[in-house]
Amino acid sequence: MDYGWLSIIPPMIAIILSFITQEVLLSIFVAVLVGATIVNGDPLIGFTATLNDYIVGALTDSWNVSILIFCLSIGGLIGILSKNGGTNGIANIIVKKAKSSKSTLITTYLMGILIFFDDYANSLIVGNTMRSITDKMKISREKLSYIIDSTAAPVSSIAFISTWVGFETGLIKDGLAGIDLDLNAYSIFMQSIPYRFYSLLALVFVLMIILTKKDFGPMYKAEKRTYLTGKLMDDDAKPTVSSELDEMESNTDKERWYNAIIPIASVIIITIIGLYINGGGLEGASIKDAFGEADASIVLLWSSFGGTIIAALLSLSQRILSIKEIMESWTSGIKSMTTASLILVLAWSLGNVNGDLGTAEFIVSITKGSLPTFLLPLIMFLLPAIVAFSTGSSWGANSIVMPLAIPLAFKLGGIDILVPTIGSVLTGAVLGDHCSPISDTTIMSSMASACDHIAHVKTQMPYALTVGLVSILVGFIPVGFGFNPWISLVIGIIILFTFLKVFGKKVSKEEKLSVEN
Repeated sequence: MDYGWLSIIPPMIAIILSFITQEVLLSIFVAVLVGATIVNGDPLIGFTATLNDYIVGALTDSWNVSILIFCLSIGGLIGILSKNGGTNGIANIIVKKAKSSKSTLITTYLMGILIFFDDYANSLIVGNTMRSITDKMKISREKLSYIIDSTAAPVSSIAFISTWVGFETGLIKDGLAGIDLDLNAYSIFMQSIPYRFYSLLALVFVLMIILTKKDFGPMYKAEKRTYLTGKLMDDDAKPTVSSELDEMESNTDKERWYNAIIPIASVIIITIIGLYINGGGLEGASIKDAFGEADASIVLLWSSFGGTIIAALLSLSQRILSIKEIMESWTSGIKSMTTASLILVLAWSLGNVNGDLGTAEFIVSITKGSLPTFLLPLIMFLLPAIVAFSTGSSWGANSIVMPLAIPLAFKLGGIDILVPTIGSVLTGAVLGDHCSPISDTTIMSSMASACDHIAHVKTQMPYALTVGLVSILVGFIPVGFGFNPWISLVIGIIILFTFLKVFGKKVSKEEKLSVEN
């Protein structure tokens, strides 16, 4: 059945209600209920379908369940590391080495770049590791969640080896096969990287924000609040992670950094090795192919439980925690993830509703028609951004738009416009993800930083839209005329830096002194 304009009502309800009520759980539930009612044509059936088909249905998907358990187990791991003194040990070292909040944020940024192999793992590991440290350095939770979110997907989506590679090259391969083009999909993927203007400029812009210590919009207000008052969040904030972890005190005066570093490093190493093994590396697959074919949801489970076991063994062997204390801290860590997990389940439920309504397909259909060739990269950047914003899924947006983009690009402009168009699609979805309050990666970033979810969206959106606008003006429009993408990137960096210098502000020491006095 073609639902037409009705198909965009549920995601719009979720987005608008989230901003109006500040209650994400309620907003997404109402959106799912409205969508289920539209699908079934009856409010009562819609209510039962919301519970039985969509919410329970989201929990019967093996990928969803694996990611959910991964999130909960990472929370449990951080609970153990908080109790055994490991996180305090890391914090003490970095705080001693860090001369300012800037060096702490640079460390956070570098971790976000280095954990390039998966955006989910990136968000949860970086956020949970750095949160206590940035808290001690009086850095707002909004700033932490922004750095996490704006490095995770951008770097994972362009990394040579990551869980995104197989998905993206698979879409490219299918699209090329559909028009009988005998080209190497991975080679096209590599060639498209310079055209990922949003992803590349977003990574640069995060570093600019850190180095200049300048902010604008809601983020400036958040940083000013924390700098002047020491409050990490607004008084009425509702962090997606409950206070269990923040209130959990170390059980030892021997706060050893390696009790946290070893388990966290284990999570990373197990993930990398697991992706290789799960993807067929032992059967002869190349590293690239193995990472592309691996089921990340399964591997992340291996790594999170592996890291938890190692953390428990370290705590037991040093007689820091008893088995009972380990289980209590692990359980407290899991409890801290309850709210975020519920949001994640409802976001998946809304995604299923959108799928039944054909939301993404409708958005794509209304943009079809005769397009000037030079506008194709621009349109194919905006389209997946809109779809990802409305559905909360960058992968879903890519899956819907790419089959349309490749044949259209080849028909209108041949191979010359094909690669820029592919790059436009893959980075447009990242922009939509960054702006959407119902995006799973945005939710995870809020979760990992223990930030109020709507506060994260409100503070990140102006930054994302600024980078998106610059990407359009100096990137996607010029490349439609054959402009060199590398020159576009250099110009984009200059414009963003100039914009930040002119419009960015930083809280002065004089303001702090006036408040203290």
